[in-house]
Amino acid sequence: MPLSLDDTGALTELLAAIEAEDRTGENHGADDVAEEFANPLVDLAEGTLACWDDGRPVAFAVLMSRPAAEPVHQMILWGGVHPAHRRRGLGRHLLDWAARTAPVLHERRFPGQPLELHLYTDDRNEGAKALAAAAGMTQVRWFYDMRRDLARELPESLLPEELKITGYREDLEDAVREVRNASFSDHWGSVPHTAETWRAALVGTRSFRPESSFVAVDGSGRCVGVLLTQHYEADTEATGVREAWIQIIGTLREWRGRGVASALIAYALAEFREQGYARAGLGVDADNPTGALGIYTRAGFEIEHRQITYALPLG
Repeated sequence: MPLSLDDTGALTELLAAIEAEDRTGENHGADDVAEEFANPLVDLAEGTLACWDDGRPVAFAVLMSRPAAEPVHQMILWGGVHPAHRRRGLGRHLLDWAARTAPVLHERRFPGQPLELHLYTDDRNEGAKALAAAAGMTQVRWFYDMRRDLARELPESLLPEELKITGYREDLEDAVREVRNASFSDHWGSVPHTAETWRAALVGTRSFRPESSFVAVDGSGRCVGVLLTQHYEADTEATGVREAWIQIIGTLREWRGRGVASALIAYALAEFREQGYARAGLGVDADNPTGALGIYTRAGFEIEHRQITYALPLG
């Protein structure tokens, strides 16, 4: 049966049991789950499914649409199975359901456009990898979660003279979104955000930290680079470590190669430390075309987890 807003507490408990076994670094509070359910790209009634045992969910799947299909609608499957209920066919049942349901939801948003079902899994999760392969999914991309201890020596922020760094403000919301959309236009799997999906995905979420987010502007006040940060209270409760998660780093194409991203990172790391964070983290596409992996490595970030993207074309 589908999930509902009344199931946020039970699903939070299931996610905690899954994380205790898989240790991916993903922790969720009930408010985080409720926020996921409220996303306009999630159809709770038809795009979710849970398997129940004695009144508690033991496996779940959520299908999330994307804001655009450019050139393919990459629909994301988020799900998991309780460790005590694995190897009973529940994962395959949910994956088969997703393969049947995704085309139905897809046609309502992007009729006639190509569709792929995407699944993200930790590289260490052999069970999930085997499940994806058995369902005919193929590995198409690799992503790294990287982290940096803020107690270590921080890099120096060297910004081009024509620019300055300012804090994020609400009146910059549209300009920052435009920089994000433009700077990510050549990134694999990225699609432009609308004002509505931008708020639902980032700046309107409870985890967004405007005081820890920064913008590089030129002499006219035009935004040319952005660094946007989130903080997850559930992670701090689980680990005891207060972490600033850099969700977005983007630089307009004409400013690339001039140290804007490196300067934003160095500036942000110093601010994070002043704000009481002990660690910074971010995710990166292993094949990022802008050389982001090298930039992050030089800033002191180290790879902690590797994540695989699996895809299944659905016509």
